[in-house]
Amino acid sequence: MARTNPVQFVQQVRSEVSKVVWPSRREVLMTTAMVVFLAAMAGILFSLVDLLIRSGLQGVLTYFGS
Repeated sequence: MARTNPVQFVQQVRSEVSKVVWPSRREVLMTTAMVVFLAAMAGILFSLVDLLIRSGLQGVLTYFGS
């Protein structure tokens, strides 16, 4: 593997970093809001599924337990 000297390495890194397209403030805020919203929706969904499973299991145990 060819070795590059530190000066060439820094030049290559700067060249690559200049090619990066950074998101705007609006894009960051929108994606953050979407992540928070979808996480809340997933939490609600899993809570409802948990409630449904718990209710069903309690009904089965009550029916066969007595």
